Amino acid sequence: MHTCFFIACLLAANASFAQSTAIVGGKLPGHPRLLLYAGEEKAIKANIAADASWRSIHQSIIAQCDSFENRPVLQHIKIGRRLLDKSRECLRRVFYLSYAWRMTKQEKYLVRAEKELLAVSAFSDWNPTHFLDVAEMTLAVSIGYDWLYHDLSEPSRAVIRQAILEKGLQPSLESKFNGWLKATHNWNQVCNGGITYGALAVYESDTVLCRQLISRALTSIRLPMSDYEPDGAYPEGYNYWGYGTGYNVMFLSAMEKIFGDKVLSFPVNGFLKTAGFMQHMTGAAYGSFNFSDAGTGEELQPAMFWFAEKRKDPSLLWVERSHLAETEKKKYLTNTLLPAIMIWGKTVSLNKLPAPRINTWVGAGKNPVALMRTAWSDTAIYLGLKAGSPSVNHGHMDVGSFVMDAAGVRWAMDFGMQSYESLESKGVDLWNMKQQSQRWSIFRYNNFAHNTLSVNNEWQKVDGKAVIRRTSNDPGFLSAVTDITGLYEGALKKAVRGVAIVDQAYVWVRDEVVAENKEAVIRWTMATTADAKIVDAHTIELTKKGKKLWLVVQEPALVTMKTWSTNPVQPFDAPNPGSVLVGFETTLAAGSGTAIHVLLIPGGSAGLIKKEILSLESWPVK
Repeated sequence: MHTCFFIACLLAANASFAQSTAIVGGKLPGHPRLLLYAGEEKAIKANIAADASWRSIHQSIIAQCDSFENRPVLQHIKIGRRLLDKSRECLRRVFYLSYAWRMTKQEKYLVRAEKELLAVSAFSDWNPTHFLDVAEMTLAVSIGYDWLYHDLSEPSRAVIRQAILEKGLQPSLESKFNGWLKATHNWNQVCNGGITYGALAVYESDTVLCRQLISRALTSIRLPMSDYEPDGAYPEGYNYWGYGTGYNVMFLSAMEKIFGDKVLSFPVNGFLKTAGFMQHMTGAAYGSFNFSDAGTGEELQPAMFWFAEKRKDPSLLWVERSHLAETEKKKYLTNTLLPAIMIWGKTVSLNKLPAPRINTWVGAGKNPVALMRTAWSDTAIYLGLKAGSPSVNHGHMDVGSFVMDAAGVRWAMDFGMQSYESLESKGVDLWNMKQQSQRWSIFRYNNFAHNTLSVNNEWQKVDGKAVIRRTSNDPGFLSAVTDITGLYEGALKKAVRGVAIVDQAYVWVRDEVVAENKEAVIRWTMATTADAKIVDAHTIELTKKGKKLWLVVQEPALVTMKTWSTNPVQPFDAPNPGSVLVGFETTLAAGSGTAIHVLLIPGGSAGLIKKEILSLESWPVK
């Protein structure tokens, strides 16, 4: 049976590779061929002239290019095991400068771009032991080589072309460097994206090799595409959506440009739905739902402009417009793929975007999520629930965790990731995902620092999995229920969590739990940056930005209200200033069960609480 299965898989793989090879034709269009053909700048210029918002973004890119003049060119200096910050800064500089040259034809942008390209081409290598560094550098140099091709000197072209071949493409053939070909996560998308740009850029120099690499990418990139199934929920979370999906979209956009729609002939149903996931992952207070290895903020997502164009749905850019409208710090100027939005958004008026039509989004997959809000305003109530498993790539022990916004404040928050280098440099075994590995002793990574349950002072089970069982999009009862029992194997016979926004006014968090045949001490935790005060035996008052929220325990009757410090526990933990953990503990006798029912009541909503408390089985499904 196993032999037959292997043969079937091999035949399927060969068939998909043959199909991929057939897509890649012989001769390619001349340079520039990546994303934007010669003369297509006209459409971008027309959009800039017609729309003040686009004009502002264009001018900001140009001003950023002017600022590069006073900075030294990049040097081959690694941080720990990574050269990644240099690769990313190279991409940012070269993409911006190449855009500025094509749009303005001002010589200074060409000269500076050529200087940057020659500097990194002279590096001894692009750090293939951490292949993301190679992929991003290859993307950067390939865009510069292609977009500036006819304006670079022939000696410069030769040096840059040779660097793409020797430092980018050829290392990707070595098995010790290309394990990402079999990965389903962001590494596959980023590495295939970068290497494919290199192959497209220097195609004429070694057509056999480049065709092989492009066909290989078309076969390999199907693996991470499956991670978006069935609804578009991306298991690695917010920031890695931007990273992996961003490079996947760069790959697809360039390939479609050259080879047509047949590039998308393999199943991409979940992938095309994933823009809804990202749109709803931004809260009402404009912080992201930053579960797993994600940062604490939110940022521009260039890939959303490709999805908006592909799906003919400009409302997908509702959140992105808010990032672009931020005129003071202009954080979007740190985004390495920013010039791509000028291409993908060239038919969109940012001043006339329709609001999103729905207030809820639910997705299954490796890390299911339910995302809901009362409105698309910054004062709305926003609630996000995560199911899934800690075993997913970049996972935390955060199953059952939630975030909540109300009145422009994030009340229930997630600490997000800690800098990898800050842990690796101290010898932490960060990437070991086994149950007792050191990874889970990191404060921000285990369940004690997340908005979920902890039982008997134990970690959640790494191999445990939770799905979302039922949801409602009834405006009076937006809700989701997940069975998290598998995360507490050996301690709880049953653990089911439901979250709901009730009457557009306040939030329920309900857990129904049954202990195994031993006593279970249950800790209910919520992380917050608000000031916390225990008011009575069942109430904690939170205050932030002059606003208030009350955490009220309605069931069980016997709880001990608590706050916990967020100070580092281990020498390698990062500090968490201005934060506190709030919640309570309750004890279950062996074999007994209880309901844990918590209200999160924003200021002014207390008088609106009218709903009868319902068991999770009685929660509506809609």
